[in-house]
Amino acid sequence: MSILRDLHLNIRTAIERLLPAQPCVLCGSMSREGLWCAACDATLPYFNAPHCAVCALPTPTGEVCGHCVTQPPLFNRTTAAFSYSFPLDKLIQAMKYGEQLALAHALAGKLAQRIDRNTLPDYVIPMPLHPAKLRKRGFNQSLLIAAGLARELNLNLLPNGCRRVRDTPPQSALPWKERNRNVRNAFHCGMDLAGKRVAMVDDVLTSGASLNALADALKKQGAGEIHAWVVARTLPHSENRKYQGSMANRELSENY
Repeated sequence: MSILRDLHLNIRTAIERLLPAQPCVLCGSMSREGLWCAACDATLPYFNAPHCAVCALPTPTGEVCGHCVTQPPLFNRTTAAFSYSFPLDKLIQAMKYGEQLALAHALAGKLAQRIDRNTLPDYVIPMPLHPAKLRKRGFNQSLLIAAGLARELNLNLLPNGCRRVRDTPPQSALPWKERNRNVRNAFHCGMDLAGKRVAMVDDVLTSGASLNALADALKKQGAGEIHAWVVARTLPHSENRKYQGSMANRELSENY
């Protein structure tokens, strides 16, 4: 097994040396590893801490959090590749607002590595944009990420499986208490999903209101198990500090 692994690493190294170097999107140094260099990749906030399997908020030992026990969302499980903090937030902002669309494929690849291959869904559905927002932005970043995941995992992508029928204000501009009301009945799904497993795809999960509203539309069409796949999970400030500290301590212990 070690011989095969060494052979694979040697082939990969040889291929990387043949690839043209390009400036890292984060630090600007030349990179053959992809859109960002290995040094910057090591600084990304990979989401490795114990967390609630339903909403992906950190919990001490990975147990389901109290909120999901008492008021569970309409989706069953969340998979996130990163926490939404520096410098990953800069990559997502560059994708959404700087039109660096190649980042969607790279981020999809990182998320695909976290997906449990034993529980793959029947369909992948991206978080829809309202037509007015789609015309203004010119693309749906969640669709680009979902398309990358579907290719990577050989899954059925439903790019138009659901529609956003209400042009709501951005969730980020609203207090948390108003976000559920803002997206209530904002989505419509017209296809039969009876008994199907579905994965919803979005770039960032914050309050979960948008994903819950989309899951509601899917449930109305008979969807069974619903997963949320997100590139990044926003953590409360206190949890984010604890998360960063726990990751630093883990890295320190692994180095000694």
